[in-house]
Amino acid sequence: MCVMQKVRQFLIDYMARHANPWCRALHVVGVPLAPWGAIGLLCFGKFGEAAAALIVGYGLQWLGHRIEGNKMGDWEMFKAVVAWAIRAPSAIRAPSPSGRGLG
Repeated sequence: MCVMQKVRQFLIDYMARHANPWCRALHVVGVPLAPWGAIGLLCFGKFGEAAAALIVGYGLQWLGHRIEGNKMGDWEMFKAVVAWAIRAPSAIRAPSPSGRGLG
């Protein structure tokens, strides 16, 4: 499958999971708020507000998916990224076969 076919399939799947207008509206606010709002607030040292932006942004998306009646795909991706992040440091520090390590 070529890249354009994958993009097309992704968009078809995305639109099917976000058909309800309320779900789409909540995503219009929640999708940029979660990452960009949090990053922007972190740049100004507002840690509590950054955490709130993440929670509210993802909460709006979650609510949209509840209205739509389907699962939030980002949650599955989030769990996979967290699992990878937990495993990655140990993989980086793993000793080489010579026993000298990576560093």
